[in-house]
Amino acid sequence: MRIFVGAAGEALARSLEAALPEAEVCCRGSAEELLRDTRILPPDVGVLQAGLTSALPLSELLTILRARPELAHTHWVALGGAAEMTACAQAGADCVLPANVPSEMLTAVVRTLAARAASARALIGEVQQARARLADTERDERSRDQLVHMLVHDLKNPLGAVLGLLELVEETGAQQIPKNLLNMISLAREEAQHVLYLAANMLDVRKMQAGKMRLDLQALGHADLEDILARAATDVGTALRERRFETDLRPLPPFQADPEVLRRVFANLISNAVKHTRVQGRVWVTARQEGPLVRFEVRDNGEGIPAEDLPRLFSAFEQARVTLQTRFDTGMGLAFCKLAVEQHGGRIFVQSRRGEGSCFYFTLPVLEAEPDDGVLLVE
Repeated sequence: MRIFVGAAGEALARSLEAALPEAEVCCRGSAEELLRDTRILPPDVGVLQAGLTSALPLSELLTILRARPELAHTHWVALGGAAEMTACAQAGADCVLPANVPSEMLTAVVRTLAARAASARALIGEVQQARARLADTERDERSRDQLVHMLVHDLKNPLGAVLGLLELVEETGAQQIPKNLLNMISLAREEAQHVLYLAANMLDVRKMQAGKMRLDLQALGHADLEDILARAATDVGTALRERRFETDLRPLPPFQADPEVLRRVFANLISNAVKHTRVQGRVWVTARQEGPLVRFEVRDNGEGIPAEDLPRLFSAFEQARVTLQTRFDTGMGLAFCKLAVEQHGGRIFVQSRRGEGSCFYFTLPVLEAEPDDGVLLVE
């Protein structure tokens, strides 16, 4: 620790030096020396004694020292008479003591303030390290975002070409190609589509986390929901046709959503249900109004989810595991669903028990009717 003593003589400094052998004690006999040297070597504790050679009152000197940024973490002790103690306290002294304070008491005060200064330095060091780690993390995040964007961009064109060619073969070769080969082509097309969706989910998750994804919000109703679910079922592909897929859509009030994003939410939830449900298992979707909300559910009677996995289920890459179809599940689709629903002003939940299936459900606000302006138009 470093202690500066501003006093007319050296007796006070020598007393502190003897009582605190671990400290570096520096004595300055004038305000000018004190102002100069504390700028070069900021102390942990400064002790100012009345009678210091200076044209400045002790309180004004303390005000100048307190204003210096390099001395922001220095603690100041002022010694003097009653009037000086009051003025120094108002000027920002950490401790004011009478001029005849016992040396043991002064030593204890200086030791306490020096310990506080050391703790402050340690805390500042930890904060600086945390900021450096945060800067490194943000730099890594930016690099990862750039990599994901590059991968998605580079994947889209070749995957689009592959999908187009496979669809063309399916449509034109249905009569000439043996059924087993046609099934393999269909499976290849669906796997290519799965990779494309995974890439899109990765990109959109990063966009939503950064607040850079804009929604095309529209007023939707029962007929719109039926169309969205039909397209979502098509997105899931052949695997859904191997399950018993049902919908139960009650009459719904208008609600607001981006149709394409909502389609992808349903496609991800239905696909997730399919991946964890055996062939001929049941997957069903329901929708109903609950007060000011519309509640959508995607249920299955599949393998269920272990209780320990539920808290982190909607975090990307957190619940990665092998599904019943031996496909590795990154969890990116559920992460997309959570962020997309929340960006719509809704919330998403899951209920599941191992061996009894799962229910993923989310809510969206009912679209409020515009207030009547009270104007009646008569033709």
